[in-house]
Amino acid sequence: MKMEIKEQKRDADLLRFITCGSVDDGKSTLIGRLLYDTKTIFEDQLQNIERTSQMRGEEYVNLALLTDGLRAEREQGITIDVAYRYFATPKRKFIMADTPGHIQYTRNMVTGASTANLAVVLVDARKGVIEQTCRHTFITSLLKIDHIILCVNKMDLVDYSQEVYEKIKTDFQDFISRLDIADVRYVPVSALQGDNIVNKSTKMPWYEGSTLLYMLENVHLGSDLNHVDARFPVQYVLRPQSTEYHDFRGYAGRVEGGVFKPGDEVLVLPSGFTSTVKTIETFDGPVAEAFAPMSVVITLTDEIDISRGDMLVKPNNQPEVSQDLEIMVCWMSEKPLAKGKKYIVRHTTKEAKCLVKDIRYKMNINTLHKIEEDLNIGLNDIGRITLRTTLPLFYDDYRKNSGTGSLILVDEFTNETVAAAIIL
Repeated sequence: MKMEIKEQKRDADLLRFITCGSVDDGKSTLIGRLLYDTKTIFEDQLQNIERTSQMRGEEYVNLALLTDGLRAEREQGITIDVAYRYFATPKRKFIMADTPGHIQYTRNMVTGASTANLAVVLVDARKGVIEQTCRHTFITSLLKIDHIILCVNKMDLVDYSQEVYEKIKTDFQDFISRLDIADVRYVPVSALQGDNIVNKSTKMPWYEGSTLLYMLENVHLGSDLNHVDARFPVQYVLRPQSTEYHDFRGYAGRVEGGVFKPGDEVLVLPSGFTSTVKTIETFDGPVAEAFAPMSVVITLTDEIDISRGDMLVKPNNQPEVSQDLEIMVCWMSEKPLAKGKKYIVRHTTKEAKCLVKDIRYKMNINTLHKIEEDLNIGLNDIGRITLRTTLPLFYDDYRKNSGTGSLILVDEFTNETVAAAIIL
């Protein structure tokens, strides 16, 4: 029986999701409620937050304390940093990121969203769709998060009104009609009372949809990854100096797209040499195929000079190769972006120096309008710029492949990450 349970947990797939929305919409409480109602809180954790809630004179157990770990967060009752929590049900494993709602922590929200499959966008039923709702929804769209669940929270404070819920749903649909989001779902909830989080609410008989947990457990992720365009950035060359593996030469990395199998012909970029996949090795032994996001070691039939930053692709399906890039950046530094400034660009496993050639425009995230008269891109701003790199990069459009279509910019003197970007 124990072996069966272990196998079920091992086979359960993983969903990474974020909670986002405006400050005080109840993101931390929602995650606390999910953990509490799925019984994935340790007894000592529960006792600790019960004790803390009593000391603060609160009338109920403050479940938000499960994720708001910083002292400043607990004192102010807000989320500042990204808090990650893990839990599992018999159907699926979850990594959830509680991201900040304040506009000054947009860069933290982008960091949390960069690896997510799904976004849970919270709206306070009393306030409706506001600026931060639009801001975070736009960022999730920009980062190609294909699944969004709009949670209309605090329904208990509007007497579980269907009219309020339908109005917010209509307003949100009007906004996202201008965005490219494949899958949007809606659920009225009360994170504080536990309505429609894990258990179906009896207070909203007019709502005939699923609970939040059911949606999270059953959202289909298989079509989100690119299994067509084969991309394998080489991270490390393995040459064991041992008698047993004297002639072994393997290329370690993570598959960023497509499928690789022994016998496949591959092209090495930038050299242009071709070879054939000999074997695909993993920690547990050789496998018959490798696909995103597997980390593997690929061996080839020919000895070719390959190093970190090179990429294995299929000869008839190659990425874009260029030193001139059009990108959308989320600026993360207190020093503003400057035209003509040099940075280090890190893309997949490749690193090169780059120059900011031009600043096209800054984005007004609330209206989705382009601001071309104000090109001052500062902390938490999002804008479109062009780069010139010292070495050619092998990339795809971000919407085609997020792994090869994203990069970061680093200050060459302080080594500070100044921007996260997607390639257009």
